[in-house]
Formats: sequence, structure tokens, C-alpha cells
Amino acid sequence: MTYFFFLRCTPVFLLLFTFTSFQHRSLPDGKFQADVIIYGGTSSAIMAAVQVKNMGKTVIVVAPEKHLGGLTSGGLGFTDTGNKEVIGGLSREFYHRVYLHYQQTGAWVWQRKEAYGNRGQGTVAMDGANRTMWIFEPHVAEQIFEELVKEYEIPVYRDEWLDRSTKGIRKKKNRIEAIRTLSGKMFAGRMFIDATYEGDLMALAGVSYRTGRESNQEFGERWNGVQTGTFQHGHHFKTKISPYKIPGDPSSGLLPEVSAEPPGVYGSADKKIQAYCFRLCLSDHPDNRIPFAKPEGYDPNRYELLARVFASGWRETFDKFDAIPNRKTDTNNHGPFSMDYIGKNYAYPEASYAVRQQIIQEHEYYQKGLLYFLQNDPRVPADVQQEMKRWGLAKDEFTDNGNWPHQLYVREARRLKGCFVMKEADALGKTEVPEPIGMGSYALDSHNTQRYVDESGYVQNEGDIGVKPDKAYSIAYGSIVPEENECSNLLVPVCVSSTHAAYGSIRMEPVFMILGQSAATAAVLAIDRNISPQRLVYAELKQQLEKDGQVLVK
Repeated sequence: MTYFFFLRCTPVFLLLFTFTSFQHRSLPDGKFQADVIIYGGTSSAIMAAVQVKNMGKTVIVVAPEKHLGGLTSGGLGFTDTGNKEVIGGLSREFYHRVYLHYQQTGAWVWQRKEAYGNRGQGTVAMDGANRTMWIFEPHVAEQIFEELVKEYEIPVYRDEWLDRSTKGIRKKKNRIEAIRTLSGKMFAGRMFIDATYEGDLMALAGVSYRTGRESNQEFGERWNGVQTGTFQHGHHFKTKISPYKIPGDPSSGLLPEVSAEPPGVYGSADKKIQAYCFRLCLSDHPDNRIPFAKPEGYDPNRYELLARVFASGWRETFDKFDAIPNRKTDTNNHGPFSMDYIGKNYAYPEASYAVRQQIIQEHEYYQKGLLYFLQNDPRVPADVQQEMKRWGLAKDEFTDNGNWPHQLYVREARRLKGCFVMKEADALGKTEVPEPIGMGSYALDSHNTQRYVDESGYVQNEGDIGVKPDKAYSIAYGSIVPEENECSNLLVPVCVSSTHAAYGSIRMEPVFMILGQSAATAAVLAIDRNISPQRLVYAELKQQLEKDGQVLVK
């Protein structure tokens, strides 16, 4: 049979693909092989693995994580969905399984099902028999991922960290042959999928990528680059708050958590990253809460800015204590000084594992200190403190990690420079992208990037964006595919090829699951055709995706 290929990326050289069939095997000397090697234990990784098995190929998941599911099982239980109608395939199947779990009487330990009601459920008209539920507890999500791994007999090697030195990859011309982990294990495959939040395999493979923010000028965008004066979520200082230790006196020095650097020119590019945080699962049930302990090295003065915000009359502390089942929350950042550790993650994307761990630890200490401050500091208004004393860490979540989430919310790190770049206009539904493989619909959503002193001498945040699309939009196949001359057997469904502005919408967990399934589909079809993913006939990919329930256009 003859195939006609649409060449998405211009190759510098052409390789003849002579793939042989790989069984999942353990070879001597810590070597393993499968048709598809997936690096990462995120929700995207698990859905990709399930799809590979559904299509009759062998797969290995190599996970630096011990717990599967990434943010979906790491505290983000109040799902950012947008238009639920465009969430299809295995992603929708996950939320159907959540629904089935909460139909069981035994699922309701700390709350009656009737008391929680139908919050977070899909509608019969939309779902038919396959009802969905979009709000859930962390351990329920993890349980579902574990069930999928067991059900599909997916081999998962946990706590296996990619060796990011040159020893960590064996590459012949533009093809990855195998990857090596720090434990010395070697994983050989015909296709590879980088499903991590950081894009470490992508970077090690020599694939081009971006970090930080592009200028608005580069792609003709509005909501990229430095966004001083843009306030769209209420996560800014609404009143004039002095950033100095002695209010109004610059000579006294800046308070903690305020940068002395200027914010930059509006619309200009920089290497700064939107803020990270832990999505906290809290409980107000007396028998299922752990009091907020005073963290080691606690310094109440680092929260002085928040005390001044309270003194100005601000009272939105609990606006993002979003209720999930069993009297728990998915607690997110809200307001000018909250859970986001602004400006303290810039080094994270490129950092060594040791430095990343230090950054993660600093985020944990910051948030633990904030919780203790809210419950105990006399500068916190009595009404806020009284309400805060009702809450504690959920005793039955993250039980092997001191009830603290095992996954930092890495909202953005590296982004692939692929065959197609998703741009602001694409993510706002203003264009028709080529070769769609799934859809998104959430707002362009960037958290604050920096906290600085404005021209008037007051503290302000910068980088917070929330712009709703005109309609649900398609995501191009080329956004998960590197240039062929850089790597001809790698797909990247999480660190996708997009601008910072567009990534703010794409970066939602249901979309990562969608793109994981689509990446796996392309990988298997490329194996079957003995070609690179860049040369795959889109009509065949489209046919398989639609057969498997993916929604490509609306």
C-alpha cells in the first residue's frame, strides 16, 4: 500500500524507519523495552498508556512520581472544565468513573450524599447513561488511575528519574532509541511520549522549547508579556498598601515577598513564570482534620502584607475554599496575598532535581506558614480567624506525606517549539487550526508573575490574566509534535507548543488527558505505518480519534 504524507515540518534529512515489534520485556542488566515509552506519571501519561493498550501495543510508564495522576490526584479536585461538551474520549471516561464512585453509599464517609447534592455532576441530557462528576477528593482520583493501570495491565516503574545528563538518552540521528534513569534502568522503545509538567525528556532529546513570556509583538497578541495595570481576577491590591517595613518609608526596606526589581515594559518578553502553589485539601469535620502546625522557622513578619490587606477591609479569604465531597475543599489562591508563592519559581523549569526540591520545599513552608498565620496571628481579624479555626488538613488524604499534597501545581514550565504554535487567537476561538486532535474551552488563565513596587510607591501584583474565549477551540496536532529534524519519534502532550497566553487555557487537566490520548493514538499509528508522527496521514489519525470518542471540532 502506498501512503501520501503531509509533511508538517521540513526535515533536514530523511530516515528510513525499520521498526521491529517490541514486546514488553525485562532484559538483562536493568533494561526494558516496549513499543511506547511514556515518561511521567501525570493524568496525561496514564490516559496515553491506556490508549496504547487499547490499540494493541505494548507500553511502559516511567514515572518520577510515586503517586499517579499529577494534579488531578494531587489536590485539584474542583476541575477547571470550561465547556464540558468538548471533553471526550478517555478524559470523559475518567469523570464518568468519578461519578460511579460517588453513587456508592460507602463513598460518603464524612457527609451524607444528600447534603452535598448534585454539585459537579454532568446532566443527563449531555451525558446520557455515562453520567459524569467533575468535583472529587484527591484519593478518589488516584484510586481511579490505579484501577486503570491494573485493569489494562500497564507496567509502571515509579520513583524513576530521568538521568538529565548526556548518559540519560541514546539517540541515533533524530530518533530516540532508549532513555536511562538515575537508578541505571534503561528503557528502549519505538515511540516516546513526554507527559511531564516540566518537559525534561523533550529538553534532553534536543528539542527546541520556550520558557517565560513572549512579547505581544512576536505573535500579534494582547495578553502576553508583562501585563502591568491588567487586573482581571481580583488577585491584585485594590487599595494603596505600602510595601515598606515602616509604611511610607522606603529607607526602612521592603517587606518580605516584594521584589525590588522593576516589573518591565508593558507587553515585553521576560523569563518569568506564573506562580505555583499547592492545591490544599482541607476538612472542617472535627474527626477528619489535622490542626495547622507551626512550621519550622516560622516568621510571622513575612505575612505583614496580608495583615495590611486585612486592615484595609479586605474579606475574601474563603472565596476559593471550593467544596468537594465529604466536607473537604480544593483550596486555591485568591486575592492579592494568598496561596501563590509569587516570584519564587523562575528557576524551576531548568533547575536540577535538587534545586527543584528546594523550590518545592520553600513553597510548602510558605503555605504552611500562611495557614498558621491565619489561625493564630493577632493581626488577623477575629471573624476570619474564627472561621479559619474550623479548618485543618484532611486526615484521610495524602496519608504518606503528612497530609500534604504530593504534587506542586506547576502551572507552566517549558513549552515545546513544535510544528505548530498555538497562539492567543487560536485559544480564544477566533481561528480554525489545522488538523485538530482535541478541544479546549477554558479562559486564558495566568496567575500573577511578580509582586513589585509601582510608580506611586505602593505594592502591586502583575501577570494575572483571565480572558474567556469566544467559543470552544480546537488544538492542532502540530502543537504536540517537534520538528522532525530534531526528533522523529517523540510526542509532547503536556508541554505543548504554544505561547504563554494560549497555554493559560490549554493547561487544564481534562485537556492534558485529551492530548495524552491523542498523542498515544498518533504514536501507535506511526508505528503501524513505519513512519514518523510528522508524516502521519491526518485523515487516518482523525478517523481513529473520532472512533475513540474524541471531540475535535464544535
